[in-house]
Amino acid sequence: MAGFHTKTFIQHDDYMTPKSAWENIKEHIPKVKLWEAFYGDGESGKHLQELGFDVIHQPIDFFDDDTRPEYDCLISNPPFSQSKNVLKKLAELDKPFIIIMPQSKINTNYFRENFATKKGLQIIIPRKRIQFTKLVNGEKPENWKSACNFDCYYYCYKIGLEKDIMWLD
Repeated sequence: MAGFHTKTFIQHDDYMTPKSAWENIKEHIPKVKLWEAFYGDGESGKHLQELGFDVIHQPIDFFDDDTRPEYDCLISNPPFSQSKNVLKKLAELDKPFIIIMPQSKINTNYFRENFATKKGLQIIIPRKRIQFTKLVNGEKPENWKSACNFDCYYYCYKIGLEKDIMWLD
């Protein structure tokens, strides 16, 4: 049996969004005041601005109700380890969003609990896997190759796409 020891496993949740991830869905992103809510290395917000979007992208705590900016649509790649808390907060806020998360998240109880009764949930399925940039303590690890081994979807809420499930070419 393979030797996977959880005592030696270190979880790193810093995977930055490549510009290509936003380029893939550029035509589906609403032309409104966007909030890239999870700052990371700051590049994701720059990518969206380079694509012509009006974006708030500052190191603000997404969960802090007192510092949340005024925005029309949240767009982000939240830390996957925080998915349960992120989805709960997004359901509470009940505002439009586009978030990148593993496709398996839709099968979780917490996703169901927060969105099963809400109208407006849609999914964009990319043609191929998104290749995130990994950071460990703010730095790219040596010899790390961008090779994501799981599929992610763009989970959209109240965006008004033409179809509830869209496959990108």
